[in-house]
Amino acid sequence: ALFVTVDAPQLGRREKDMRNKFTQQGSDVQGDSEDEGEVDRSQGATRAISSYIDPGLCWDDVPWIKSITNMKVLLKGVQCGEDAVMAYHAGLAGCVLSNHGGRQLDTCRSGIEVLPEVMDALKAAGCKKEEFSVFVDGGIRRGGDIFKAVALGASGIGVGRPVLYSLASYGEKGIVRMVHMLQDELTMVMRLSG
Repeated sequence: ALFVTVDAPQLGRREKDMRNKFTQQGSDVQGDSEDEGEVDRSQGATRAISSYIDPGLCWDDVPWIKSITNMKVLLKGVQCGEDAVMAYHAGLAGCVLSNHGGRQLDTCRSGIEVLPEVMDALKAAGCKKEEFSVFVDGGIRRGGDIFKAVALGASGIGVGRPVLYSLASYGEKGIVRMVHMLQDELTMVMRLSG
């Protein structure tokens, strides 16, 4: 599937990243623009890549995006029921409720907070669960978090920071251990919840 991020027309003020002032040269994927001074890394790597973001992305672009791929297309960063219904009516495969870990706008509601509103709006629009997938991304740390998201109607969840922490600390074995921990916790919560 192709996930299109729709809630980041510009990057938020990521102060930790700005303090890092990442200056190490990356791969040659984007050519020599860094050597010519076109990419300003003085505010951090995140701010440096913001010049590659198109703030003009809008609903009128959806038919074109769908026309250039045979993959399912989902919108990532949906923050309200109305946008989820618009995505459903546009013939998309689903959406991801996400606030980018609070790094874009720190007062945004989390995906799990938006989920009941989205599920109610989709139901009112006549959407059946098998027609449109809704995922929750962000804040998933325990098996109980997965259980709550699925119980509220999510098709699935995304796991970000636990993956990064596990990989950085223990490599592949850390990822395997993290997945087993989430599975064990989810099984326990399901059993205890009946």
